[in-house]
Amino acid sequence: MRIVFMGAPEFAVPTLSELIGAGHDIAAVYSQPPRPAGRGMAERRTPVHAFAAEQGIEIRHPLSLKDGAEQALFKALDADAAVVVAYGLILPAAILDAPREGCFNGHASALPRWRGAAPIQRAIMAGDTETAVNVMRMEEGLDTGPVCLAESVPVGRDMTAGELHDRLAVVGAGLMVRAMAALERGSLNCTPQPDDGVTYAAKIKKADTRIDFEQPARDVHNMIRGLSPFPGAWFEIDNAGKRERVKALKSRLSDRAGVPGEVVASGDSLIVACGSGSGAVEFVSVQKAGKNACSAEDFLRGARIEQGARLPA
Repeated sequence: MRIVFMGAPEFAVPTLSELIGAGHDIAAVYSQPPRPAGRGMAERRTPVHAFAAEQGIEIRHPLSLKDGAEQALFKALDADAAVVVAYGLILPAAILDAPREGCFNGHASALPRWRGAAPIQRAIMAGDTETAVNVMRMEEGLDTGPVCLAESVPVGRDMTAGELHDRLAVVGAGLMVRAMAALERGSLNCTPQPDDGVTYAAKIKKADTRIDFEQPARDVHNMIRGLSPFPGAWFEIDNAGKRERVKALKSRLSDRAGVPGEVVASGDSLIVACGSGSGAVEFVSVQKAGKNACSAEDFLRGARIEQGARLPA
């Protein structure tokens, strides 16, 4: 089939790669524009843009698809279908209606749970033990379209968002190839989402990332793994009267007890007590600002955090 692909981050690259491998004609790739990034603020392409360029595919990166001229250019591609994976722009009706068979979205949640911007992070932060990837026929509502194919994926108790992201990207790529094959055969059936169980995966804000040790240990652990590796949950330490921020990348639950924010073990491991009676969180991997990630044991060699200390609130 002749397909327009629309996506931006690393999560979308496996789907584009699998569609190419399945023999589909990729008419064009739409992605976010290159933007300044890094210390030198050089313009950086999105991962989808970079991969498409390697494949010799035409790349477009309009700032908006609301303009009539852009919509006409899209329609002129004469596509059978559009595949959308984490593109980052809302598709107006004129775009949704342009491909002969419609637009199909690969979404990383068990719809209707976790519609919206951050389904992987929010699922882990909520303590979900299972999530899914869906192929959904798109409509104008936010992730409200009928589901055509879905595959469940278990979420381990210590799995991070980064680990789940990588797993879902692979599963989602295979699922989309299956969906496009069924669409080409005329056998793709899509079922409306139920009205019950709708939740929204709001975009992660800075206010969501500071660890509050007054919360139960399980909630703190879920927050850490749900925000790892990016943007990262963080806490502060007092280093010779100066506060330093430390990002938590990996943790596990501990049955140690103490006052919330109290360091109940320091030396070979860093364990901090959480909300009263809920236990503690052991930090496995951390990262100081401007430094590389390291084990908690290596971190403690330089941090000098004594057992019984209280982390700054």
